[in-house]
Amino acid sequence: MKYHIKASSLSNKDAVIHIKESNIHFGTTAQTAETLPNPAELFLSSFAACMLKNVERFSKMMKFSYSKTTLEVNATRLENPPRMDNIVYNLTIYSNDKKLNTDLLKKILKSLVLFTIP
Repeated sequence: MKYHIKASSLSNKDAVIHIKESNIHFGTTAQTAETLPNPAELFLSSFAACMLKNVERFSKMMKFSYSKTTLEVNATRLENPPRMDNIVYNLTIYSNDKKLNTDLLKKILKSLVLFTIP
């Protein structure tokens, strides 16, 4: 699979990522640090999007239904070298379906992640 995005910013202004028909504004200046997502939050958002996409994908393969899924992700950004550490998440799947095998789904989701999750 191949992907393509564009991103742009102006000096002393914030930035925007252009993906398909979407524009995702993000902060690169101190003025919007409290109002726009920063690059670290976008990274965690990508992780969350992958998790939710895979719940949807595997609900079809494992033949279970659900009404909604929520995901909360917390992490610590370390400085030297810059990296995300201690990524902790809470995935909740709302379902009454007896076919939902949570242990198997958890194992599958963990195997798809590019980094280790305890």
